[in-house]
Amino acid sequence: MADDHDPTRMPVTADDVRHAVRLALTTLRGGLGGDWDAKAGALEWTCWETVEHLADDLFAYAAQLGPEAPPLDGEIPFDWAARRAGGPRNVTFADRSAGPTGLLLVLEACGAMLTAMVRTTPADVRSYHGFGTSDPEGFAGMGVVEVLVHTHDIAEGLGVSWTPPAGLCDRVLKRLFPDAPADTDRWATLLWATGRGELPGRERLESWRWYGAVEE
Repeated sequence: MADDHDPTRMPVTADDVRHAVRLALTTLRGGLGGDWDAKAGALEWTCWETVEHLADDLFAYAAQLGPEAPPLDGEIPFDWAARRAGGPRNVTFADRSAGPTGLLLVLEACGAMLTAMVRTTPADVRSYHGFGTSDPEGFAGMGVVEVLVHTHDIAEGLGVSWTPPAGLCDRVLKRLFPDAPADTDRWATLLWATGRGELPGRERLESWRWYGAVEE
């Protein structure tokens, strides 16, 4: 749960969502010639599928903030479906004939949707998420985490380098992972908090979650 009474905590903003997506796009465009059907890091999904999943996350978070009275007891009832057994269940898919360039346009568009909804939704609005009913800042933080860690997965699969800014990592850690250590490298800590890495003196997490609820 976010401590919204901590005067030292910097909020996660719409600009953070836009910045994260732009950084990810720059990195992933460096892998346009790579194998997009390769596994994305340790995931069971391909790089292509993981970008579709990421775009779908951003779309879904934007949608949760869209209604005049957002639901507090469940997700917007889109018809999510997987295109293969074990693949991600999405609403959003990219046209394969558009290639990786078109795939990244889908990601960019969905990122812009979440950016716009976070920017224009009043701060007192609440909407359902399985990890805690949240506010626009919480959905911004969730979107940023999805972008940062899934770009890590995809970059591993494509063989490109990816290290996001420490400040961006720090803001989402403080908003969504209140129990994460505060005195460690910020990117390494976010990877650890999402089960993707280790920290000195701490075991790798076998399961993890964030805390999107707001302290009222």
